[in-house]
Amino acid sequence: MDFTDAQIQRYSRHIILPEVGGKGQKKLSRAKVLIIGAGGLGSPAALYLAAAGVGTIGLMDGDVVDLSNLQRQILHTTATVGTPKVESGRHMLAALNPDVTVKIYQANISADNIMRFLPDYDIILDGSDNFPTRFLVNDACYFAKKTLISGSIFRFEGQLTTIKPHEGYPCYRCLYPEPPPAGLVPNCQEAGVLGVLAGTIGVLQATEAIKEILGIGETLADRLLIYDALEMKFRKVSRPKDSACPLCGAHPTIKDLSGDYAVTCTI
Repeated sequence: MDFTDAQIQRYSRHIILPEVGGKGQKKLSRAKVLIIGAGGLGSPAALYLAAAGVGTIGLMDGDVVDLSNLQRQILHTTATVGTPKVESGRHMLAALNPDVTVKIYQANISADNIMRFLPDYDIILDGSDNFPTRFLVNDACYFAKKTLISGSIFRFEGQLTTIKPHEGYPCYRCLYPEPPPAGLVPNCQEAGVLGVLAGTIGVLQATEAIKEILGIGETLADRLLIYDALEMKFRKVSRPKDSACPLCGAHPTIKDLSGDYAVTCTI
C-alpha cells in the first residue's frame, strides 16, 4: 500500500516519529478495532483512533443519543439527539477522516451475539460502565484470544488496563473474580461522573490500542492505571496473574458464556 500525497500530509506528524514511521502508519491503516459502547469512553477513543488512521473501526451500541449524553459523549452533537449513537458516530468519524472504514452495529452486546463480532477485529475496546458487561467482554475476548483495552470511570476516578491472557498475562477476573452483588455499586445515573474524566480515560484507551498495534512502549497488561481527577494523580498498581482464576487459571470453572451477564446501563 502506498500513501497518497494527502495521506502523507495528514499523517506527517506520525511518519516523522522514528517509533512509527511509514511502516507503523501502514500497520495502523491495516488495523481493525472494535469499540463496544459509543458513549463517554468510546467517543474520545473512536475520534483519536480515526484521526490516527486506524483502517477499520467498529462501533457497537444499541442506544440513541440523549441530551444528557452530551456532557461527556463528544462523538455526538445536539443535532443528533434522538438518532442511533452508531449512526451519529459514523458521520462524525467520516467527517474527521474519510480514509477510515467505520462499521456499525446497532445492538447491545450480549452473550448471544458477541462471539459473532470478535473474529473480525484485532483489538477490542470496552467502553461500558457496568460490571456485567465488563465481565462478558473479558470472558469473550479470552475465548477468542483477542487483546482487550478495558477502561472504567466513576465520579472523579478512572481506571485502565490492557488484558491479553492469551499472551500469558492476567485477565480481568484475576483482578475481580466476579461482579459485585446487584445494587452494591451505584449505576451511572445514580452516582454521576465528571464529563472530562471520560475524555481522559477514553484517550488513554486509544493510546494503549495504538501502542499495541505498533508494538511500542510498555504494556499495561500486568498493571492497573488509576487516575484521580480531583488530585490530578496517576498511579500504577501490580495486577498479577491468579493461578486460581475461574477463567484463565490452572483449573478453570468458566468454560463458556453461559453465566449471568445482565446489563444495567451504559455511558
